[in-house]
This record gives sequence, C-alpha cells and structure tokens, in this order.
Amino acid sequence: MIAAGIAVLTGIGAGLGIGIATSKAVEAIARQPEASGDINKALLLGSALAEATAIYGFVVALLLVIMK
Repeated sequence: MIAAGIAVLTGIGAGLGIGIATSKAVEAIARQPEASGDINKALLLGSALAEATAIYGFVVALLLVIMK
C-alpha cells in the first residue's frame, strides 16, 4: 500500500510541471503575441506529456492495489 501511495505522488510532479509551463507560456505570449500559435502548440504537447506521467503513476498504483 505504501508503494501505491508513492506511485500516486507522480501527480504532484505533473501538476508542478504543467503549472510552470503554463506560466512561462503566458509570459512568452505577453512578450511576443505574434508567436502565440507556436507557443500554444508547444504548451499543449508539453502538458500532454506531463499529464501522461501522472496517468502512468496512477495506473501503477491501481495495479499495485489490485494485485495485492
């Protein structure tokens, strides 16, 4: 059960990563509004990859609990 709790902690890293990326994207758009399309594409890709790590951690936690 402790391992499942540790696996779920990947959500903290994903949340921090997405938050930092979003703040930097907003700063970049404020500095260069004409590049907002490219910045949004990169932000969405980065957010999807960060969220995937949280989902992997959640799946591992579920497997650890179910396979107990």
